[in-house]
Amino acid sequence: MRFKWSSLFRVMRDFRKPASKLSESTRVDGAKQASSDETGDSNIRIPQHVAVIMDGNGRWAKNRNLPRQAGHRAGAENLKALCRMCGNRGIKYLTVYAFSTENWSRPDDEVHALMNLFGEFFRRYDTELAAEGIRLRFIGDIPALPEDIRKIIVEGEANSINRDNMQLIVAFNYGGRREIVQACQKLALLVQQGELEPAAIDETLISQSLYLPDVPDPDLIIRPSGEMRLSNFLLWQCAYSEFWYSDVLWPDFSDAHLDQALEAYTDRNRRFGGVKSV
Repeated sequence: MRFKWSSLFRVMRDFRKPASKLSESTRVDGAKQASSDETGDSNIRIPQHVAVIMDGNGRWAKNRNLPRQAGHRAGAENLKALCRMCGNRGIKYLTVYAFSTENWSRPDDEVHALMNLFGEFFRRYDTELAAEGIRLRFIGDIPALPEDIRKIIVEGEANSINRDNMQLIVAFNYGGRREIVQACQKLALLVQQGELEPAAIDETLISQSLYLPDVPDPDLIIRPSGEMRLSNFLLWQCAYSEFWYSDVLWPDFSDAHLDQALEAYTDRNRRFGGVKSV
């Protein structure tokens, strides 16, 4: 029996919920809090940088007797919704795990579909991202990607460089270990060329050698789908990140789930290895 994409669109229409836009006021510490009129809580602390492992697309599709590619498409649609959710709440950096260095081991037809979906998504939604003031950036082993994907990445970054409402950072062909290895290789080359003493290598130099050294470390990492692991995501940057896990599958992740994550984040005592001040 042939699969009808109209069935998928009906499913996606049914599971979506409208977003509630939150007004914001600046906190003394530079963070932002959501309006109590919208959330019922005047003390919600808004992180500067949220990272999301978009997991559960395949299971979402399987639960609906749809092909895995349909789950990836639904997940991509929900990325657009997530951008709106985060922008409404005053989050300045959003990093999403879209395709890992390990994902190449998936069946060829699934990898091909993911590559096509990547290009389609950014071509279709560039106007909407521009309207929201969202700057596009990418992290990963970009030179190893197919030429057509690299072209989309270069164009997306160049066309959005002056947008300043929020930065959407897409981890594509990304692996945390590979990022650290490549940072070490950069420093090793400087040592070999006599421009750097090995003893001068410290955490700051390693951080400055990562893919996007100007982006602050994530304050909050969200992983839906019930899995409780990092899966090689932002290994260096997550040293003091807070984590929030949920059984919800990524295409079903909604405003309500984001608010639950932010409420949990607000209750965390972030000491960064020190002692909480009185």
